[in-house]
Amino acid sequence: MRILVAVATRHGATREIAEHLASSLGSALTDAGVAPEVAVRDVGLVPSLDGFDAVVLGSARYLGRWLEPARKFAETFADDLRGRPVWLFSSGPVSEEHEPEDQAAIDDLVRRLGARDHRVFGGKLDRQALRLPERLVVTALHVKDGDFRDWPSIRAWGYEIGATLAAAAVAGNAS
Repeated sequence: MRILVAVATRHGATREIAEHLASSLGSALTDAGVAPEVAVRDVGLVPSLDGFDAVVLGSARYLGRWLEPARKFAETFADDLRGRPVWLFSSGPVSEEHEPEDQAAIDDLVRRLGARDHRVFGGKLDRQALRLPERLVVTALHVKDGDFRDWPSIRAWGYEIGATLAAAAVAGNAS
């Protein structure tokens, strides 16, 4: 079973989430006796979804919005994504008080892609890695530096996705 974990990241923290999801997802498939091939790719480096049985698509978000490359990927591949199991994730809120999710946009994306789930994971803020405009925004919002990613929740969700795909694969092989 081939799964694509496509990710849009600005400073690398969201890619780390994608890698943890991919690892847990692969473990669940292996545990169920299904041979996994899980690829983590930057959204801009995915020319086609051919050959992939499922997709996990995630993006860092800034001021409540997905990065433009992730939004473009979803638009470009919308028809292909609707034809396979898809899960979505967002990362980046360091405090919901400071970064409310653009819930209407996410709800629309889930509907348009036929996504099975969307999860929001805390992000990581390292002021030293930010560009000047980003530093000005986080300073104005009084956002604190830190790593707010919940690794156990991230790994559990990846495992849940893998278990779902494994159950479908096993059921498909039984018929």
